[in-house]
Amino acid sequence: MDKRQPLIRVTAMPADTNPYGGVFGGWLMSQMALGAGSLASREGKGKAVVVSATDFAFPGAMQVGDELSVYCEIAATGNTSLTITAEAIARERNGEAETKVAQGIFKFVLLDEDNRPRAVNAAALSAND
Repeated sequence: MDKRQPLIRVTAMPADTNPYGGVFGGWLMSQMALGAGSLASREGKGKAVVVSATDFAFPGAMQVGDELSVYCEIAATGNTSLTITAEAIARERNGEAETKVAQGIFKFVLLDEDNRPRAVNAAALSAND
């Protein structure tokens, strides 16, 4: 069992499936974006918007009823941006078996109250005021 704390934990439901009956990759990506966005806003101490999503891979499959946990970490910090890696792990509904089902990278830009990019270090400084 993973000792990290997930940013998102949710159960896949029938509405989350693709036409073939598997969990839709777009749903997985959206859950990962929610988790990464939560981390970006928390670390940036304010509004953070996704500007790119890259390097997605779907090495495993999950079924309806499986529990999805999304784990994220900051991979890089730019002047106004945070690059966050996201990993999606599915746990079978009736057991403890876990499978990595998706991974990807999101880039977020921090915005000020006028929706203009703001410096990452300004977020940390304002948090210490």
